[in-house]
Amino acid sequence: MLVWYVAYGSNLHAARLAWYIGGGCPPGGRRTYPGCRDNRPPSRSAPVWMPGGIYFAGESGAWTGGMAFYDPELPGAAAARAYLVTVEQFTDIAAQEMYRPTGDTDDLLPGTSGAIDAAVAHGRATLGPGRYETLVCPGRRAGVPMLTFTAPEPASAVPHRPPAPAYLGMIARGLHESHGWPAERIADYLARRPGVIDGWKRDRVTTLVAEALVGTG
Repeated sequence: MLVWYVAYGSNLHAARLAWYIGGGCPPGGRRTYPGCRDNRPPSRSAPVWMPGGIYFAGESGAWTGGMAFYDPELPGAAAARAYLVTVEQFTDIAAQEMYRPTGDTDDLLPGTSGAIDAAVAHGRATLGPGRYETLVCPGRRAGVPMLTFTAPEPASAVPHRPPAPAYLGMIARGLHESHGWPAERIADYLARRPGVIDGWKRDRVTTLVAEALVGTG
């Protein structure tokens, strides 16, 4: 079975997602990823929008600073990128986001399949109580369900935390790569996100995005 894994954070950038699939430690990274058991790349990807928005909260073990989460109840729309993957790959990507070892996820696969069915039917399902353990289905693309994972709490229920510069820069490169946006539009989009708007000055966001896109074409 195939699903669209919808990324709205650093995995907007295909090279970043490749570490989750193939395994290893990205240059300058703080984590070594075990990778997916099926390490074939996604068969397709496409820019998409999800109703709602993203916010930054908590503490990232890979980047430091706040992590990106999706809240379908926020006003507006969240820019994202959908990757066509197998359910097993989706499960392994989710396991790595949840800091679970993929080699021990045989028991997670049936649970994820059941949660996918529930999310497709009801829009939302729970894999566990932690971060990125809430499964959301924002719709279908070409008849295939789109799925993403986020925190159980809405943006209004948690303190927001500014993301690290390297993390925000990776998201900026992902938005440019997937949506083709110029630096101005990316900076405007990111500067409005909860956790950025109250933790970063607008001109700093503009500078960071411009620097992140140097050499991207």
